[in-house]
Amino acid sequence: MAPASRRPLDGVTVVSIEQAVAAPLATRHLADLGARVIKIERPGAGDFARAYDETVEGLSSHFVWLNRSKESVVLDLKSEAGQRAIQALVARADVFVHNIAPEAAARLGLDAATLRSTYPGLVHVSVSGFGPNGPYSNKKAYDLLIQCEAGLVSITGTPETPSKVGIPVADIAAGMYAYAGTLASLVRRGLTGEGATVEVSMLEALAEWMGFPLNFTMYGGVAPSRTGASHAAIAPYGPFQCADEQVFFGVQNEREWSSFCQNVLGDSALADDVRFAANMRRVEHRAELTSVIEERFAGLSADEVTARLDAAGVANARLRELSGLLEHPQLLARARWRDVGSPAGMLRQLLPPALPDGLEPPLGPIPALGEHTEMVLAELGLDKARA
Repeated sequence: MAPASRRPLDGVTVVSIEQAVAAPLATRHLADLGARVIKIERPGAGDFARAYDETVEGLSSHFVWLNRSKESVVLDLKSEAGQRAIQALVARADVFVHNIAPEAAARLGLDAATLRSTYPGLVHVSVSGFGPNGPYSNKKAYDLLIQCEAGLVSITGTPETPSKVGIPVADIAAGMYAYAGTLASLVRRGLTGEGATVEVSMLEALAEWMGFPLNFTMYGGVAPSRTGASHAAIAPYGPFQCADEQVFFGVQNEREWSSFCQNVLGDSALADDVRFAANMRRVEHRAELTSVIEERFAGLSADEVTARLDAAGVANARLRELSGLLEHPQLLARARWRDVGSPAGMLRQLLPPALPDGLEPPLGPIPALGEHTEMVLAELGLDKARA
């Protein structure tokens, strides 16, 4: 067994031309597993996510989230010196990641066909909005736009108002598939010596996550309705008003429904009410069911309802603000917070959610723009002034 101090990707070098969310998320997870990640940034502003806001002690909240443990190298890829530098970096890399436009990558000679013909063992990972071919291949793509194209906005929100998801879910989906694809490719390369080309599009990543509504629409003939915090295909599920505030809960099967009626509502007979005797019937009679539940909850506090739900084995939650997440007792009890260095000083960061046992991720500092340019170019025998 490998010693606990050895990380799974120790010795793996990743070179990434990246900005915004999707590719930086993938490479940050690789860095958390021990990979050396060399982040290539444009002269001047660098990754434009650096300027999204200045909320984190003068730094961008997006950039802080996505860029710990990386080395920042500034290169002008349109210059001859910049091209020499990026080619020298790729020659030493195990993985090359980019989320520049497909035509731009080809123009710079950084597309998969060009690089893998020279470096057959390279794992080449590209992240784009729509993929490298097809009628949308050159169309600009941002998270909101992909949420629209993937149909997510059409099923999110209230019946009156469609809404995007409050986090960049299309970027996150693409970043996580790029991360998974990279890991799978490295495993295969370890077995066969063969590199890989991994193409991840935001549209295809989010379309995969739309599996439930896609199947519901394909075979039901109608899309799920927008139901706010409720569920289009399950009832009871969502927020229910108590005497003082709302409680959120979901009943997943008939055993839970029976327990809910008996132990939470104190009405075993309701479980066999013809309107509610199966999930599809409960969905059909959702408004009547909500009225019945909230009538019973009207004389109970949220604490009392939560205690009954827990005793009945029905999953539940209270609506927590983000300030509450920062001090969530479960995260604190499991020691999920760490301090990470940055140009603004030490910053609080969460541990990555999936780690092999015994592994403490590097959690290196968030780099200043170009902080590592001179060091990395010196390793290559190149001059910073000419790159």
